[in-house]
Amino acid sequence: MQITEEIGPSGGRYLASVDGKDGIAEMTYSRASATLIIIDHTGVPDTLRGLGVGQALARHAVDKAREGGWKIIPLCPFMKAQMARNADWQDVLSQ
Repeated sequence: MQITEEIGPSGGRYLASVDGKDGIAEMTYSRASATLIIIDHTGVPDTLRGLGVGQALARHAVDKAREGGWKIIPLCPFMKAQMARNADWQDVLSQ
């Protein structure tokens, strides 16, 4: 699986692809401040479902937040559920 990032002036998105499979999954975010991002959408096409792609995008977002020293507001229902399931991700959850 390969994850890349596209960055815009006020946010961006993480894109995931799987070798040999059609489709690209995405997780979009907005930057609320230098230390805070809002994850607002996760989309995984049917061709990539069941492969752990959404989970990999969520883990990637957490890793990037740790590297950048920022917190995450998970407005996206999928990301919110992932944050609740992974107690070790609470360090990047905005309270």
